[in-house]
Amino acid sequence: MQRRILSRELPTVPPGETVTLAGWIHRRRQLASVSFLVLRDRSGLAQVVARSDDEIACVASLPEETVVEVTGRIVANEAAPGGVEVVEPRITALTEPAATPPVELWRPELTASLPTLLDHAAVTLRHPKLRARAQLAAASLRGLRCRLGELDFTEIQTPKLVEMATESGANVFEVDYFGRTAYLAQSPQLFKQMMVGVHERVFEVGPVFRAEPHDTVRHLAQYTSIDVELGFIRDHRDVLAVLREAVAAMVSGISDYAGDAASLLDVTLPVVPQEIPVIHFADALALVGAPADEPDLEPAHERALSEWALAEHGSDFLAVEGYPMAKRPFYTHPQPDDGRWSNSFDLLFRGLELTTGGQRLHRPSDYRAALARTGQDPAAYTAYLEAFEHGMPPHGGFAIGLERWVGRLVEAPNIREVTLFPRDLHRLAP
Repeated sequence: MQRRILSRELPTVPPGETVTLAGWIHRRRQLASVSFLVLRDRSGLAQVVARSDDEIACVASLPEETVVEVTGRIVANEAAPGGVEVVEPRITALTEPAATPPVELWRPELTASLPTLLDHAAVTLRHPKLRARAQLAAASLRGLRCRLGELDFTEIQTPKLVEMATESGANVFEVDYFGRTAYLAQSPQLFKQMMVGVHERVFEVGPVFRAEPHDTVRHLAQYTSIDVELGFIRDHRDVLAVLREAVAAMVSGISDYAGDAASLLDVTLPVVPQEIPVIHFADALALVGAPADEPDLEPAHERALSEWALAEHGSDFLAVEGYPMAKRPFYTHPQPDDGRWSNSFDLLFRGLELTTGGQRLHRPSDYRAALARTGQDPAAYTAYLEAFEHGMPPHGGFAIGLERWVGRLVEAPNIREVTLFPRDLHRLAP
């Protein structure tokens, strides 16, 4: 049997050699005396030319998206993808003729509405540009994992069924857990802090769940979170330095492993500065003309600050540090010289909050005080607090939303455009 090769390998095959391809019929073009079949596989497109009556009849009988195997001879053709094409093909259908797709996948751009694309995602995600977005995400994670491994981080996997809310009891999904009430995890925050006491440096890539009734272009009920936590830090600036390494690795991952996808999508990869510019939250409010008592940044503020960072520092990234303690979770470390502010930050990327991170509390007495201040029962955190009672180093971490990262790279107006099978206020299928 002829070994199958991928379409991207065709330019390396000497003309005249016989090859076997397999994939989907991406497009057919039938002219008076010749038919063209464009085959799509995971690596790209290949052109197959049918000239004999039998070959032309075979192409005519197989609609787009039918899975086929093609064996034929390689010839040079500068007009074909990769500069070569397959002639004298023997085409074998590997499945029944495919049904007509809900959209014309062979078109360079999809013009269907977003609901249509999402309703038929099992098929529409085959479009090269939608596939490319997922490739950006995969390459980002590949680069990230490599760099964090070099920095001696251990990848962990923590439960997504938990007995209590991580940050807020109002925004969790309840689950019947063998007759008991459990919740889908809002984040691995408490677990990854506990694991700092085991490995010092940990990270996790996994789903998180937020039962927030938002129907916006930037929120999802489930998304993929990249969570990183590290011990023996001095303050949140050490965390920010590791975040810089993580983001740079994600950019490098795309360059190394998904350059074709980035080119197809016309993505301009950011240059990650050696040191990400930082502005204090109070100064950020003043810069955008917001009242000094604002507890958080509005989306318009994030866009204005990003424009300022690009103009002032030539950076697509800006860290806003020192958010009010009143707006941060109970485990956040306060700014030592002014307890109103926190040793935390948000990382803005091209006008949107990409990351939240900072330094955590690590002394048991500080946790007891924080829980008392926020009116929470320490008994609910018994397993979590045990780690601190038995010694925990100064530590901190951050979380990156993978979909937001890809969304900003491709300048998607709606985060659902870069999410595989999104879950939101209305959508639970497919």
